[in-house]
Amino acid sequence: MLHNKKSFTKGVLLLGSFAVVFVLILTPIFKTDRGVAENGLSYADDLFNKLSKGSSYFIPEVREKIAPIQGAAVDVTIKPKKAELAGAMIALGAKAGLTLTEKAPGELTVKGDLPALLAAAIEDADSMYKNDGAAVQSRRGMNEKEAMTAWWEMLNAMIKPLQKQKLIKEAQGVDLVMRKAIEPAFNFYGIPAQRVLDKAGVLTGLLVFYVVYTLWYGFAIFELFDGVGLSMKKAKAKEEV
Repeated sequence: MLHNKKSFTKGVLLLGSFAVVFVLILTPIFKTDRGVAENGLSYADDLFNKLSKGSSYFIPEVREKIAPIQGAAVDVTIKPKKAELAGAMIALGAKAGLTLTEKAPGELTVKGDLPALLAAAIEDADSMYKNDGAAVQSRRGMNEKEAMTAWWEMLNAMIKPLQKQKLIKEAQGVDLVMRKAIEPAFNFYGIPAQRVLDKAGVLTGLLVFYVVYTLWYGFAIFELFDGVGLSMKKAKAKEEV
């Protein structure tokens, strides 16, 4: 029943060795920097998270870009999506020297110095990026993740009201702090940061292995199909009469 026994045997060997390596990948034999043994997928995920964080420190850039809006005062009404965080937002604003008042259920008025508010948010983001949640708790008197969520919700709700008042630079500054400071700090909290240069060898090895392993599987299937007589050939062009 075999069309090409040699190709079929080669395919079986390739697919079998592919399966063996796959089982090894799923076995917790790879030690991380913490000395914990993890499987290959967890190890790679942990490494890429660390490298991603090492490439996501934008705090100095954010501080520089919001410098032109120094001295800008705001007076806006916001409607945060998470109204249950109103108390946390009021507390954060008060710590930064602004006045946040609950105008109606789900609505807050924000009055005061916008750069001071952004500077406070950036300070907390910087601490979170450095995995120093205790510093945020000490400054704000609340859980660090609650504080960062409240910062994000507050600032997000301020963008459209600022745009309606034609305060475009101010709205852009708020958006920048959200995307480049608060989001990376919150998403990577608890993960150590590493530079790509420090892990260049391991990273290169993983990428090369991924390419080779993909081709490995592809050739295994190709040889198996060739062995049983299944192949793809270019169709002959029909001649017109």
